[in-house]
Amino acid sequence: MSARTPEAQAITETAPTAHVIRELPILVILPHSRCNCRCVMCDIWRIRQVREITAEDLAPHMAGLRELKVRWVVFSGGEPLMHSDLYALARMIRREGIRTTLLTAGLILERHAPQVAECMDDVIVSLDGPREIHDRIRGVPNAYERLERAIRALREHRPSMPIHGRCTVQKQNSRHLRAAVGAAQELKLNSISFLAADISSESFNHSAEWAEGAAANVALTTDDLDLLMNEIERLITDCKESIKSHFIRESPEKLRRIGLHSSGHWRGIHNTSPRCNAPWVSAVIESDGAVRPCFFHRPFGNLQDGALVDILNSEAAVQFRSQLDIPKDPICQRCVCSLFLDRGNTGLTQQCGEEARPISATDPRSN
Repeated sequence: MSARTPEAQAITETAPTAHVIRELPILVILPHSRCNCRCVMCDIWRIRQVREITAEDLAPHMAGLRELKVRWVVFSGGEPLMHSDLYALARMIRREGIRTTLLTAGLILERHAPQVAECMDDVIVSLDGPREIHDRIRGVPNAYERLERAIRALREHRPSMPIHGRCTVQKQNSRHLRAAVGAAQELKLNSISFLAADISSESFNHSAEWAEGAAANVALTTDDLDLLMNEIERLITDCKESIKSHFIRESPEKLRRIGLHSSGHWRGIHNTSPRCNAPWVSAVIESDGAVRPCFFHRPFGNLQDGALVDILNSEAAVQFRSQLDIPKDPICQRCVCSLFLDRGNTGLTQQCGEEARPISATDPRSN
């Protein structure tokens, strides 16, 4: 079911509230439920049931994407390349003039390189550090080598394709952030971004009990925290030209926030919520059709039950946005992400600390 009811359309068109979504610049789609990595900071790979959003599932909602003026669709996961026909989805979306981005671990990217080069505008690959660290965290032999081959294959098919790196900071790579930058340069990526590992929510298939078991493998000890803060300061100093050129996407202030976030979790205190307007400018569609305001807050509804615009502007969704106090919300306080879209700018931009930068590989987010 996707057709809009007259009642729902009337509410959307006439409601005066700022919390009604009339434009949605960014849409994150999780097209496939499973993953082929074994990462220590994520439990998506434990999912055994295959769920997919097919082209047939999405087709009835394309009118809604046009109505919402969606400008950017990000395929996240799970591993999107495990989808049975990801390119049917991508082609359908690109026909609307919408930018497409692929988030991938890169293990099977090499054999998909021709289609990815054709159907995606840019790619974000997971990069956990230099070769040995990356392989250890991914839990898959030769993961770095496979990623290296995949990037080379993409460049062969489309030399100018933007390929960015995403590094999730946690216990096993917290002392190797500068080496991660070196790995990104070795792989000839266009940029690298960093974010803290999520160890306090039930996102990424985490169970309610996950945090205790994860602490030993992912969360930092007090000694680790001191070393991480030192590594961040050395990263800011030693790689200042990479920060200035935006090869490292984060500002020094945002890099320091990664350390503060990790410190707050260990001490059991509230972090300061990032500046964010994600629930007003973006949405996440999961592989079963569930629609969320972001990765971490609860779903509003499901694409199987109605049109996307009606789900986003349901009574529950509008009430959620009108009552969401980001600085005080406990989920937002623990959030590892930061998406702030400057609605006054003609292009998509993200606020990074005090500096507005063109939005690219740094969001939306994934572990």
